Amino acid sequence: MTELLLTAFVLGLLGYVVWLALDSDDDNGGGGLMQPALVPIRVNRRS
Repeated sequence: MTELLLTAFVLGLLGYVVWLALDSDDDNGGGGLMQPALVPIRVNRRS
């Protein structure tokens, strides 16, 4: 029973890590951030 629980935990943990890696914001996909910034950033647009 312990081996079954340990195997399920390890597989779940590996699946979670892969899911986080695939859903990363910093994958340079060109789409920008998926979530808005927590702290607003001022942009000075003087041209």
